[in-house]
Amino acid sequence: MTPFPWKEAMRFGLGVLKLPPDAFWKMSPRELAAAWSAVVGERTGPLDRAGLDAMMERFPDGR
Repeated sequence: MTPFPWKEAMRFGLGVLKLPPDAFWKMSPRELAAAWSAVVGERTGPLDRAGLDAMMERFPDGR
């Protein structure tokens, strides 16, 4: 089992969301995960070729 990523969780909650410590520590891991996905997006794994092609089409470098 992988340990909970407390360092990243605190960095996100306190640094990115700028929550006061008492609000951060009152959050459940599920609430923190929901905030994370709202800001960062769902984490689905590494980008595959189809995903890269779709992203390149959506955000072209300029032509």
